[in-house]
Amino acid sequence: MKQFISHWLVLTVAAGVMVAVLPGMEAVGEPPILGIAAFSLVMALINASIKPVIHMLALPISVLTLGLFALVLNWMFMELASWLALSLFDVGVVIHGFWWAVLGSLIMAIVSGIVNSIICE
Repeated sequence: MKQFISHWLVLTVAAGVMVAVLPGMEAVGEPPILGIAAFSLVMALINASIKPVIHMLALPISVLTLGLFALVLNWMFMELASWLALSLFDVGVVIHGFWWAVLGSLIMAIVSGIVNSIICE
């Protein structure tokens, strides 16, 4: 449980940076960090549960497309997290298009890696 909470906090920081940097991402909620935290919670739940299974099932397609299908999967997971957070909690992050989600997932990966390396050392 402690590992999940730390993963959620890292994702919250990464999502906060993503929303602050990208104009195609919009935090919904008052205060905005509440929407970012709800979005990150749903992303952490998706990452812990269905994402590994889906990536394993889609591995042949990802190999055939030289990894480009992984971008589509990440976009779908971000859209799913956005939709679930907005429908369950009435707060979240609105993503305005596929390419914003791709850029957002890249930013979240980079920031999450940096924050994880700082926390784990």
